[in-house]
Formats: sequence, structure tokens, C-alpha cells
Amino acid sequence: MQFALPPRRSPHSLPIARSSRLPLYRRKQLRTVALLAFAVFSILYLLFHFNSSSSTSLAAPAGTAGVVIVTLLDHERFSESYISKIVANREDYAKRHGYINFFASVSDYEEAVGDSPRSWATVPAVRHAIALHPTSKYFFHLSPHALIMNPGQSLKSHLLDRNRLESVMLKDIPIVPPDSIIRTFSHLKEKDVDLILTQDSEDLNPGSFILKNGDFARFFLDLWFDPLFRSYNFAKAETHALDHIMQWHPTVLARTALVPQRILNAFSKDSTGASADGSYKDGDFIIRFPACEASETGDCPELEAYYKLWQKKNKSERDT
Repeated sequence: MQFALPPRRSPHSLPIARSSRLPLYRRKQLRTVALLAFAVFSILYLLFHFNSSSSTSLAAPAGTAGVVIVTLLDHERFSESYISKIVANREDYAKRHGYINFFASVSDYEEAVGDSPRSWATVPAVRHAIALHPTSKYFFHLSPHALIMNPGQSLKSHLLDRNRLESVMLKDIPIVPPDSIIRTFSHLKEKDVDLILTQDSEDLNPGSFILKNGDFARFFLDLWFDPLFRSYNFAKAETHALDHIMQWHPTVLARTALVPQRILNAFSKDSTGASADGSYKDGDFIIRFPACEASETGDCPELEAYYKLWQKKNKSERDT
């Protein structure tokens, strides 16, 4: 009911008996309307931001690098000679294509990781890179035990171009090989993709992945780094946590594209655990050395051999 004029105060009541408060049913009505309005606004806000985060809000301004390469280095376990080779490889690639390097140290995230395995530092390192470069569109995490062997290939032409990504996405395959009952979506399109991953023979493999900046990226990294996952004692720490997330959280899977291992994460021929056709062949973009991760000497002879090949190729290109 609407009143043309405010209700009159009774001359016989105490001043406090009928104050300026609205009648009880009126207050309830206004409260219900306010709650409904808030709920509708919240839903519209979330829909708008999740639908637009992959496009308009993520375009890098002029003069801003579109790609940040994130490399997490362990100065306590690996020699400076070994680390310098990784840094030189990344710096050469970034310079060629106008990208930015973000070199982080495992020790920088000890407090955040706590008693969990040190490999968990990957997640806050990528989050840190996003915080420092909020206008960059893509964040390319690359294992410190990998080399970019085809430096003339830009990420855009190699994978991020719309037609290229559409052509290599693995659809309707088991998330966790060889026979997970949860499979990648068959209807996934390039415009829906915010995370690009590969598999090895047993698991999803986060040694090399590309994450598009936006609301999804922050949500995904916060979910992945949840204390519950870090305290669960997964046998492969963050790798098995990622397996779990992809199989139990379809909202994440719906934004994820799996691509063949050799496109983004080819294992060296002496490595075990590569997927079918996942071992490095000459001309591949990246070569990864999983065995180097367990090195007790601080160096890795297998990487050294390919580093010399990369140097020789670079010298040949400069001479021509």
C-alpha cells in the first residue's frame, strides 16, 4: 500500500510510540526488494566479467609486451653456470619477439609454500608475474629444465593464433591418460580458452603452460594453490592437484585446452614418461629435460649438449 502523505502521529501516544519508522510489513518488503536487487546485480557482474575477461579487458595497451615468460629458478640446488644458460636462452627469445622475462627464485616463495614441496612455488611465481605485469595478455610458464630450440617461432604463430590453436586442440580425450573417464570438451572453441596445457604419459604436465590474464587466471591460481591441496600430500604435489582440479571442476576444464606434448613440452629422447609422440624431434619449439630436476650435482650434461646446439644455431643465424 502506498500513502499519499506520511502517516500522522497519534496525539495520544508517547513520542516514541510511533516514530518515523516504517511499518513492519513495509520494512520487510523493502528488505526483500533490496536482497533481490543485490542478487541480480551480483549475477550480472559475474557473467559480464567472466564473459569479457578473455577479450576486451585483456588487450595489452600499445607499448606493452603481450607475453611474459615466467621461469622459476632454484639457486640453492643448481649452479650459476646452469642457471646462466637458462637465462641466456630466455633473454634471446624475449628480445627476438618483444616479450618480457620474469625470473623468480624458489626461495622468494618459501613463506607462502610453507612445509609443502618446493615445486609448489610455481603457482605464486605466476601470480607474482601477473601482479607485476597486469596489462600483459599471456603468461608463459616454462620449466627451468627446458630450452627454447626454435627461437624464431613466436608464440602467436606457433600456438596462440586462433586458427592454429583450433587445429591442435585435443578434444574428447581422457584428461588423465590413459583412461580417465573425464574427457576434454568436444565443443571447446579458441575464444573460450584461458589455459593451455600438455600431458605426459601419466598426468597433466604443468612444466610448460600458457595462461591468459584475466579473472579466470586469478581464480584458477588461487584454487590451485588452495591450502587443502598443498596439505593433501599428493604423490606428485602440484601435478596431482592439477589432475584433481581438471576432473572435478568443470568450470576450469571448460576454459582449458590440451595440446600435443611436442608443441609446448617435448621431452628429450633420453627421458622417460613422454606421451605417445611426445619426445623431441629436430625443429620442435621446446625441449624439456625432466631428469635434470633430480640432479644432485647442480648441473645437467644432457641440457649442456642441447645448449651448445642452440648456441651454434644462433651463431649461424647471426652470420647469415
